[in-house]
Amino acid sequence: MTGANDISLKGGNLPNGRSAAGLLSKTRGDKVIWAIVVVLAVVSMLAVYSSTGLLAYKYNRGNTEVYLFKQVVFTAVGLGIIYFSHRVNYTLWSRVARILFMASVPLLIYTLFFGLKLNEGSRWIRLPIINLTFQTSDLAKLSLFMFLSRLLSKKQEVIKDFKKGFIPVIIPVGIICVLIAPANLSTALLVGATSMLLLFIGRVSTKHLLMTIGVALIPVAFLVMLAIGFYDKKEEKCAELPFFLHIARVPTWISRVQNFIYDSKQVDKDENYQINQSKIAIAKGGLLGLGPGNSQTRNFLPHPYSDFIFAIIIEEYGLAGGGFLIFIYLLFLLRSIKIFKKCPYAFGAFLALGLSFTLVIQALINMAVTVNLFPVTGVTLPLVSMGGSSFLFTCLAIGIILSVARNVEQLEAPSNSPGGGEQEKPSAKKQKDDIAEEEVEEEAPVVKKAKLTKKKEKEKVETTEEKAAKLAALKPLTDIAMNDLKQGK
Repeated sequence: MTGANDISLKGGNLPNGRSAAGLLSKTRGDKVIWAIVVVLAVVSMLAVYSSTGLLAYKYNRGNTEVYLFKQVVFTAVGLGIIYFSHRVNYTLWSRVARILFMASVPLLIYTLFFGLKLNEGSRWIRLPIINLTFQTSDLAKLSLFMFLSRLLSKKQEVIKDFKKGFIPVIIPVGIICVLIAPANLSTALLVGATSMLLLFIGRVSTKHLLMTIGVALIPVAFLVMLAIGFYDKKEEKCAELPFFLHIARVPTWISRVQNFIYDSKQVDKDENYQINQSKIAIAKGGLLGLGPGNSQTRNFLPHPYSDFIFAIIIEEYGLAGGGFLIFIYLLFLLRSIKIFKKCPYAFGAFLALGLSFTLVIQALINMAVTVNLFPVTGVTLPLVSMGGSSFLFTCLAIGIILSVARNVEQLEAPSNSPGGGEQEKPSAKKQKDDIAEEEVEEEAPVVKKAKLTKKKEKEKVETTEEKAAKLAALKPLTDIAMNDLKQGK
């Protein structure tokens, strides 16, 4: 099977790429998202350089350019990941989704018991030979949304059925959330919330979703009740908790919830030092900020280059800069929704929307923590916080979204897009046939087939348009989900 892969991988008569115009001519997909990536990359380098001064004096003898250089390298690698992943046809991820999901489960289990611990949480594993660490939950998130998109696209005809439709799509979500939660509850809640949104848009029964949310809220309510009940003698009562609750870091989250509910206004509490310094940074920033590199709280605020980088941005660029950053993330979501609506195939539509949801919701949670609208979580600001495995996986997710946009663009304008060429865009009918043929393979159950005879091959070609029409009918539009909600389905 070549078909759709040829659409994504063939080059056409393009420039050599030595100039900026040549590089731009080789990029495809949503140009606004490309611009957003560049803007966030610039913001990231400025903010990381400004916020890592104390780290430089602690660990690099005052060489403040070290972390800037590292961030430039991460940004360059990340842009390369975006470029190459957007050139690959997105249907590839449907074929490897199950493998990635199955690989992420044992990795999460290994991380939970044998991973590297930082800030009381076991979230990282160290790769042998290259001696690098990465957060396994990042791989798990990405593989889950690939696998979930594949399942939703295959089960649209039975999606309202509890046994045939709902159970198969909710089990993977539950597995990943349960394995992530002990070491990183905030990420587990993020994954769970994003999955519920995707399932809702995927036309899963509202009754089933509400039931799932109710079950998921039970441990959250239990945690809040413990935080309220243990307020007077927290240390003594936490010590009496069962051992498995200590493994799940329940005392840590009890402390965070208590600080959020009771002590957020008490300046003398050591537990609130981080959030209070964040508030000071925001207050000093005012409307227009102190200017680039002029932050006064970066040496006092813990993790100003990762968890609380948004506070440094507001301090240096003011509420105007913070508002602009919020606008950028919301614009990214709107462009992804546009891709979702235009994509004629279920898997691509679900994949683009699910990945965009998780990135934007993560950004909003990070910002909410900074202004004390949400308990301290530890999630980073996508594409802005100092580089690491999370930064690179974010770039891969954006590249996949652009890959979906690229295929949509080719189907809409097969011959008139700038810098395309006949080799890149054969014909609208051929592209639709190729992608439909590949999508149908993903929708249908996998069975072993003998080699087709010429007669069968002819019949297969003749029915491609019928299969494409069937797939188009399964397109997961938002208005379908809203109609289902109104009808009480």
